[in-house]
Amino acid sequence: MSPATHTLLAAGEASEHRTLIITLFAVFVAATLVITVWAGRQTKDAADFYAGGRQFTGFQNGLAVSGDYMSAASFLGIAGAIALFGYDGFLYSIGFLVAWLVALLLVAEPLRNSGRYTMGDVLAYRMRQRPVRTAAGASTIVVSIFYLLAQMAGAGVLVSLLLGITSDAGKIGIVALVGVLMIVYVTIGGMKGTTWVQMVKAVLLMLGALLLTFLVLLKFDFNVSDLLGSAAHTSGKGSAFLEPGLKYGATGTTKLDFLSLGIALVLGTAGLPHILIRFYTVPTAKAARKSVIWAIGLIGAFYLMTLALGFGAAALIKPDEIIASNKAGNTAAPLLALHLGGVDSNWGAVLLATISAVAFATILAVVAGLTLASSSSFAHDIYANVIKKGEATEKQELRAARWATVGIGAVSIVLGALARDLNVAGLVALAFAVAASANLPTLLYSLFWKRFTTSGALWSIYGGLVTAVGLVLFSPVVSGKPTSMFPDADFHWFPLENPGIISIPVGFLLGVVGTLLSKETPDTGKYAELEVRSLTGTGAH
Repeated sequence: MSPATHTLLAAGEASEHRTLIITLFAVFVAATLVITVWAGRQTKDAADFYAGGRQFTGFQNGLAVSGDYMSAASFLGIAGAIALFGYDGFLYSIGFLVAWLVALLLVAEPLRNSGRYTMGDVLAYRMRQRPVRTAAGASTIVVSIFYLLAQMAGAGVLVSLLLGITSDAGKIGIVALVGVLMIVYVTIGGMKGTTWVQMVKAVLLMLGALLLTFLVLLKFDFNVSDLLGSAAHTSGKGSAFLEPGLKYGATGTTKLDFLSLGIALVLGTAGLPHILIRFYTVPTAKAARKSVIWAIGLIGAFYLMTLALGFGAAALIKPDEIIASNKAGNTAAPLLALHLGGVDSNWGAVLLATISAVAFATILAVVAGLTLASSSSFAHDIYANVIKKGEATEKQELRAARWATVGIGAVSIVLGALARDLNVAGLVALAFAVAASANLPTLLYSLFWKRFTTSGALWSIYGGLVTAVGLVLFSPVVSGKPTSMFPDADFHWFPLENPGIISIPVGFLLGVVGTLLSKETPDTGKYAELEVRSLTGTGAH
């Protein structure tokens, strides 16, 4: 039987149990909408909408942070990357996890102490309000949209596999449905609703991954060596599957791409807007630090389980079958669930439906967090403080945030439809590269460099942003390969798939150059205030 036929049978098996699948999806969506409406009724003011009233404990926020971070990239993309490329695919898991140490050590506590609702608050504390808030808002929206692309692509792939939808129009319709749901979550529930949805989703995702990991290990009598050996054999690559170099080692360019990916993953988390705003939902800096420690524990356990998911898929499913289902391997985890339960059995269909519903929950929760981050930044930084010059009422600001949600949702639906065949882990790595190039240098310089000026901040944000996005546009991600966004065109001249190795140093360097070339005198008094506030929490909101 050919892989394509096998996959069609898998999709057909899913389609036969379509009622069960749609019921599970509907139950989750209904439950989250109930949570959202309940939270919406408790959202009275801006602090509730942007920061959930700062009422969440360290553990609750840690659960929500892990729910925000363990995205479709983690569940679908990494499992797919490991299933197709073995050891090299696991590098995503390592990078995503190690990145939390940077966030914990350098950003979480000072950010909670220094800001109010957005990254722009920290920058504007000691610099000229309007230009830096505009730059911070623009950067937040661009990074969020890159990240949203990955989630939308994951949603299209997942639901089309489950419901047997093969037409492009059907996949685009699914992407549009996810976009509409995320707009509803954010406009009604704000941060409170989004946080509770993320907490529920984190628990579901951990339980789903735990179940699959247990079933994979049970299949191989809990012998990890047998699992890895079987994965290497079924992959057709032999021992090379378990060694570095299958994806990132054939040429000098792919080795550079690996280095670029690693730098972007490790430095990107500390600049991701939807992660940064989570630190404002807790009452104190101590709670912010505690929430990161909880998140590291939960995320670490989850990424260990991605090993079982990825290598389990490689051991039990032929690579041709995974690729026939989705070129980038994004369906490896749902297909693994189907094979573990039995392709022709009810149990297989139930397992597939359950895991896919969990993955869909993952996507909905993450897109809500991302949309909230970008709409908050637009309303609070650009609308209230730049356009209205600080004179907008709270009601006007919240209305602007809701309209921004609709606009960002529309843009991400259009772009998500174009990106539906790209590996979601790779897409998220691009968002990490943009965040590390534009946001991280500016944040660190603002918090720790007394001489830093407004010009330096603008050079750093815009320079890092333009460099990262520009290199992505002319990279193989967009054109020049069968798995590109535009596979039939070729206008790429930048050879790497991730721009981090160039754009991140450029972002840091431009911050220094912009500061040294500017004629403005830094406000050392304001810096001293910021330093005391960031370290002690004195005067924090």
